[in-house]
Amino acid sequence: MSAVYNGRFRHGVDAKRRVQVPSKWRPVEEGIEFTVIAWDKAAEGICLRVLPPEGLAKLLKAIDEIPNGDPSKVVLKRMLGGNSEQVTLDKAGRLCLPEEMVQSAGIGQQAVLVGLFDGFEIWSPDRYGKVVTSDAVVKPQAMGLVS
Repeated sequence: MSAVYNGRFRHGVDAKRRVQVPSKWRPVEEGIEFTVIAWDKAAEGICLRVLPPEGLAKLLKAIDEIPNGDPSKVVLKRMLGGNSEQVTLDKAGRLCLPEEMVQSAGIGQQAVLVGLFDGFEIWSPDRYGKVVTSDAVVKPQAMGLVS
């Protein structure tokens, strides 16, 4: 069974763009590749969405289910495929974040890692603060989706 990515953590980002992944989120096996995507879906700006292999498979399945005649499908594949990279944890449990993605996400010396159950996001603290504020507006509607 894969990890459950829950909780929120604030970690430093070193000069080599490495960020510590919480121990409970780390795979037991070595060499597991995570997919890091520059996720440009929030009005507050880009964050980095990190998916384990199962999360990537789920995303690819959802994309595959879009009809081939839908012109948005190839645009989505190009955007996500062109703005993602495979990374592995080093022996110390750190992800080395791609330089261009770190810049586009506005991540400096600190990052906020936020669990999404099936993956996690990495935010600049400033952008994450704005997301929390905007999430509060949608929270009642979002909570209504589950009973």
